[in-house]
Amino acid sequence: MQDYKITVNKDLQCERHNCTFQPIELTHFFDGSPENTEQRHELEKYFLNDPELRDIVPTEYKSHKEVYEDAVQRACKVFRKIKELQESGKASVYVLRHIFGARLGSGLFRDGNPFVLHYAMFIPSILGQGNTQQQGYWVSRSWSGDIVGTYAQTELGHGTFIRGLETTATYDACTKEFVLNSPTLTSYKWWPGGLGHTANYAIVLAQLYVQNECRGIHPFIVQLRDADTHEPMPGIKIGEIGRKLGMNGVNNGFLGFNNVRIPRMNMLMKNSKVLEDGTYVKASNDKLTYGTMVFVRVVLVHDVVSYLSKAATIAVRYSAVRRQGQINSEKPEVQILDYVTQQYKIFPHVAACFAFKISANWIWDMYNNVTGNQEGLNQLPELHALACCLKAVTTADAAGGIEQLRLSCGGHGYMDSSNLPTTYGLVTAMCTYEGENTVLLLQTARYLVKEWKQAVAGQPLSTTIQYFMDAIKEIKRPWANSLECIIEAHYAVAAGNIGLAVEHMDHRIQNGISPEDAWNQTSIELAYCAEAHCRAFVVKRFVEAVKQVSVSQQLRQVLFQLCEFYALYWTLQKRGDFLQFSSMKKADVLVLQSRLEDLLAIIRPNIVGIVDGFDIHDEILNSTLGSYDGNVYERLFAEAMKSPLNQNSVNESFKKYLKPFLKSNL
Repeated sequence: MQDYKITVNKDLQCERHNCTFQPIELTHFFDGSPENTEQRHELEKYFLNDPELRDIVPTEYKSHKEVYEDAVQRACKVFRKIKELQESGKASVYVLRHIFGARLGSGLFRDGNPFVLHYAMFIPSILGQGNTQQQGYWVSRSWSGDIVGTYAQTELGHGTFIRGLETTATYDACTKEFVLNSPTLTSYKWWPGGLGHTANYAIVLAQLYVQNECRGIHPFIVQLRDADTHEPMPGIKIGEIGRKLGMNGVNNGFLGFNNVRIPRMNMLMKNSKVLEDGTYVKASNDKLTYGTMVFVRVVLVHDVVSYLSKAATIAVRYSAVRRQGQINSEKPEVQILDYVTQQYKIFPHVAACFAFKISANWIWDMYNNVTGNQEGLNQLPELHALACCLKAVTTADAAGGIEQLRLSCGGHGYMDSSNLPTTYGLVTAMCTYEGENTVLLLQTARYLVKEWKQAVAGQPLSTTIQYFMDAIKEIKRPWANSLECIIEAHYAVAAGNIGLAVEHMDHRIQNGISPEDAWNQTSIELAYCAEAHCRAFVVKRFVEAVKQVSVSQQLRQVLFQLCEFYALYWTLQKRGDFLQFSSMKKADVLVLQSRLEDLLAIIRPNIVGIVDGFDIHDEILNSTLGSYDGNVYERLFAEAMKSPLNQNSVNESFKKYLKPFLKSNL
């Protein structure tokens, strides 16, 4: 989609000329097929070429109110264009994933989309939790744009501890209605996207009270605003929560209830039910409640790849263009990409884009297989545990990686126009929403501890934790400095951490500490073993995928280099664990470090071609530093001239304040 007729920076031209593979082949690999690439290009062209979807004034120069209003205008325009695609038969789940995902979505909505929860959680929740009648009524209204919904779970006083939510929904059998209340200030819903001034409906998670008994958290569809006036419905207290580090177009809001009545059928009843007389019918399988949460976390892993690949593209291209300092005093200034320390700042995060993409595809397939049939429900705990730790590890790595990529761009990376601060703001938020990362790691750990004890007892194990058996049998293979050896070592580290955490927790319990307190006191180790489990999974998926992929020999070689580099990088980052739990010795560390440095030099000639293969359009990158043409300094200057302070040669503050100060003879 790039315009290849533009004048390209000579250093970038040289980098592309020296690339040993065709970047378009890498694009097809990332997209899944040439057909997917073509479809994506058509979709991007359809939206990005629309003049109504282009910013005239950069977002950073707009007020908070203007950012929101522009986001709503843009969202409505995008919604209308989606309708056009639907009417022409071209709309699909694939299309929606692109528009509301982090790739095209971040190009269309620089600071977040107020409609995102409508598609990402409101509709999926109805599909996952509503019965057939409810799906038929609510989904059709949602797809048509008749209503705009959000998902109201988190409260001012409670986030990840869902069982502690305070909002109540009490069934009144006389009127066949639920009565919703916010009994305390901390029970106010807080954070849902689009809730502030956009959505007119919400799925509300509340404590269900039936026949004077609390039945736990259940979902309810509640009308928030009048269909014609958009004024809050009676008993509804609603508004926006204010500016944040990022995502200021998302319109996060608060919501309180004062005796708000809704019909009985507004409780989503695919699983649990309340009959007209107030009889409560429990869900046949508690695992069914995992569905929506797992779906969103799986989607987030895909989004992480989009954000990280944007930041990596910006940092690589800028590092190829920027010349600073001398390696040899007798030679000219060099591209900063030639400094080994710069390569070490950037290349791990380029490799991570591939590792996370492959893992995201794998867990997406697993999600569809598990939720697509009744037999798959037995795998839901395994899927849930894997989705939790993948979401936690990938978002944390991406947030840390984007900050390091920003630092690699020096002072210019601090500019809003680089798009690195905004990208960081969007990704670091992911570490908290849809499950705070430490809490998610502990959820995975709870599953791992349970499975570890089953393994010790000789019971069958799930697919992703078969490696427990080697540790329990104390099988330790000799170190070989091969990828296969490194994969096994990652699993030895994961199993060693899990076994040690269980041992320490059991020891505390034997000394009279309650199981709950023992869990808390061991929680640092438990979170760490969940992270180790995830890293082993990611490395194995990366290696297996590269072995099986059908690409040219030239691209396969590059993928193997990235794969080996990623595995080595994390082995060295966690070398203490590997020395403790695997057969790696001190001398092996030196060998691995030397090989990692060799790989930096091997990957270096292709790094621009690799990020070109991500095929991220300039409109989506939105970066003065990362554009395809590499004209960094011209773009920086042009962007600076858009500042409102540069529209007049003398600012009015001179006459009001500065001139009197200068003349005051202080």
